[in-house]
Amino acid sequence: MDQDMVMRARVQLLSANRRVVGGTEGLRIYRLLAQVEPEVYGSKLAYVLVEASASPLVRELPGQRLALLDEAVAVASALDVANPYRAKVLAKASAARRELAESPRDTAAAPTAPRETTGWTSSTPAAGR
Repeated sequence: MDQDMVMRARVQLLSANRRVVGGTEGLRIYRLLAQVEPEVYGSKLAYVLVEASASPLVRELPGQRLALLDEAVAVASALDVANPYRAKVLAKASAARRELAESPRDTAAAPTAPRETTGWTSSTPAAGR
């Protein structure tokens, strides 16, 4: 993990002056920091992923929405059971995932796009750089 990228991400969090940074910036920051400290940043990553799945940018792209929600469920599930935010973010991510699956649109026929191809990851650094 590139320590300069980790430091820049932490500085961006501090300078944002918000409890949770959202949008593409938040996804990039929390995806990076969750690799370093998953118990600290995993719940915020899951929250921002669910938020991103409801964005107008992916509203009409059920495959990409599904990929974001699957990632949110996976991140929240991976949190330690003792994590105080685990239950809440896992419930929120699972409910959003279930709602998408039960929506009238045919999401089963839509291919699930890999995370790297969604509009939300264009600025996400590759692991190991």
